[in-house]
Amino acid sequence: MDLNRALLLLLYMAASEVQDIQTRPIDFVCDYQARRSMNKVEEMKSAMGECDGSGLLPSAIPLPCVGINMGAWRKKSLQQKRGQVLAALKVLTEGLKMVRAKTQNGCQSTLLERLEHSVTNYLHIVMNLDILQDKGEGQDFACQSRNTLNLDQVLMQYNKLLSGMLEMFMLELKDMCQGET
Repeated sequence: MDLNRALLLLLYMAASEVQDIQTRPIDFVCDYQARRSMNKVEEMKSAMGECDGSGLLPSAIPLPCVGINMGAWRKKSLQQKRGQVLAALKVLTEGLKMVRAKTQNGCQSTLLERLEHSVTNYLHIVMNLDILQDKGEGQDFACQSRNTLNLDQVLMQYNKLLSGMLEMFMLELKDMCQGET
């Protein structure tokens, strides 16, 4: 039965990600609905409920810093803001790769693979935005990340990253949308 669930989850994962393959980074910036539909956290939480023992990870994963100090955020350049978003996404990607390599639960492995794929999609979109590079890009070092063994906490932090920091960054790029349809 566990194998059937894993196969069903894998099939669902493939079907739900196909629609996002052909989008350009500017499409992501200019289309709120596209950003919203790409956020699969709630679907992953639901799939986690179908997967026995998936909530407890085999090793701790670092959670990215996703809180924003609005005063400091306003003073940052677009490059620095992008760097902060990229740093948070990279923390998640690297952590997910390490944990997925250690998992013994096939269903959990499929969930982690799906989550890693989702984070990687966002990483590629943000990296490929037409913004000049800046040496000031990177993590906000005032923030101390913490580790967790709880997959639900990882999903909650990821959702905060998408609906908070990433969404604020996208709103700042809305001028790029003029002339785009």
